[in-house]
Amino acid sequence: MKYVLLGATALLLMACHSGNTVPTGSSLSKPLISVSATGVSAQAPDTASVSAGVITQGKTAGAAMQANANQMEAVFEHLKSAGILPKNIQTSQLSLKPRYNYQNRQAPTLEGYEARNTVSVKTDNIAAVGPMLDALVKAGVNNIYGVQFSVKDSEAAEATAREEAIKIAKAKAESMAEAAGVKLGKLQSLSEGGGGYTPQPMPMARMSMAMDSVAETQISAGEHSVRIVVNMTYAIKE
Repeated sequence: MKYVLLGATALLLMACHSGNTVPTGSSLSKPLISVSATGVSAQAPDTASVSAGVITQGKTAGAAMQANANQMEAVFEHLKSAGILPKNIQTSQLSLKPRYNYQNRQAPTLEGYEARNTVSVKTDNIAAVGPMLDALVKAGVNNIYGVQFSVKDSEAAEATAREEAIKIAKAKAESMAEAAGVKLGKLQSLSEGGGGYTPQPMPMARMSMAMDSVAETQISAGEHSVRIVVNMTYAIKE
């Protein structure tokens, strides 16, 4: 009976020992070279969005709103005559608020009302942005909030930036392999991340309102830089 128990114990010990095997070289992770690179492609904007509006004041809420409506009517007429389609004109803000006098540390007194009406106008005629702003000011616009430029179709620029990023990443991996004294193997993985647009330079940098009837507002669209980041992993030849 004791012999049987000892035999069973020995078999159990052998089983436990066999479960804790040391990993062989084939089960270890193979050495890899991982690199990342950024490709850049510049593209000129082809769309402009102008944000402008009218601010009016009046003794009563009705007077402020009526004065605003009169000026905005002229603004819309000028946009229509400039060939801007209704679908490209959008009201972005419409507000009416009281104006108080807080002087002399006394209780505030109502002085009147202020009405604001702001529209966003989109156009694909970049050259017409400056003259359009001048026309809007003449029509009654007394507040210009800014001009933004964008690109309608960025696929071509993205493809160019992507090709550049892959080329740079591959060259970087080859350089690393040579410096390490190894040979670059097959591509194991390829992914894309990051990217986006970077305006270059700031679109508003050269925007200035006309000071008289002779000078015209100068607008510079600049360029947009499309950036694509790629991550590549290569095996090392054994």
